[in-house]
Amino acid sequence: MKKTKIILSIILLIIILSLIGFVGYGYYKKATMNVQNPIATMEVKDYGTVKIELYPDIAPETVANFVKLANNGYYDGLTFHRIIKDFMIQGGDKKGDGTGGVNLSALDTSIEKDSDKDKEYSIKGEFIANGVKNTLKHEEGVISMARSDYSQYSQSLAKKSYDSAGSQFFIVTKATASLDGKYASFGKVTEGLDVVHKIEGAEIKKSDDKENSSGEESTPVNPPVISQIRVETYGVDYGMPKTLEPFNISDYFSTNVQ
Repeated sequence: MKKTKIILSIILLIIILSLIGFVGYGYYKKATMNVQNPIATMEVKDYGTVKIELYPDIAPETVANFVKLANNGYYDGLTFHRIIKDFMIQGGDKKGDGTGGVNLSALDTSIEKDSDKDKEYSIKGEFIANGVKNTLKHEEGVISMARSDYSQYSQSLAKKSYDSAGSQFFIVTKATASLDGKYASFGKVTEGLDVVHKIEGAEIKKSDDKENSSGEESTPVNPPVISQIRVETYGVDYGMPKTLEPFNISDYFSTNVQ
């Protein structure tokens, strides 16, 4: 009987040690596993291919949003509608003029377009001024989210515009420190920087051109077309971003008229 107890004790000890080893190995594997950052491949018609490494550790919500939109085909056929030499190229607007928002159906394909659930959304601005420690500087080749800017009205309205990004993004063509901490940078071009600069060199409408209603010399004569953007996530599911209801500046002024 005593011998049986000893054998059972030894077996139990072996099981416990095995479990400890298994759990310990799991923690070790997780700690040492090198997770590959997602890589976005952007094909621009008549210009070439641009590869962009995304940084989910720096801007997780922004990356999740971009991955979903890209892999759902949202960017396919859209254009770079705003180009400023020695500054940036901006694209991702469904209207093609910088005024378009993005709807939830672009993120979640189970939502029917034009249904009651298919509402416009925005995401949190992941940058220092908005309380997020994003230290990625706007250097040449960095991709960042475009957003509204209401700072010309008041500081309180400026903060309202911090969470206004949706689908529009821009790629910096020259280091611009004034954007640091104020816009959600989330990746960097690793291949095809020459293509970015080629896009930057597209012919721009003059400010006195009747077809250029903005008055800013940033509207390309022939906007470069994004054939498609797809993101390789290497098996990682970055999930759905947390969506917000966009602040409507027009509604604000219509209800706050003195």
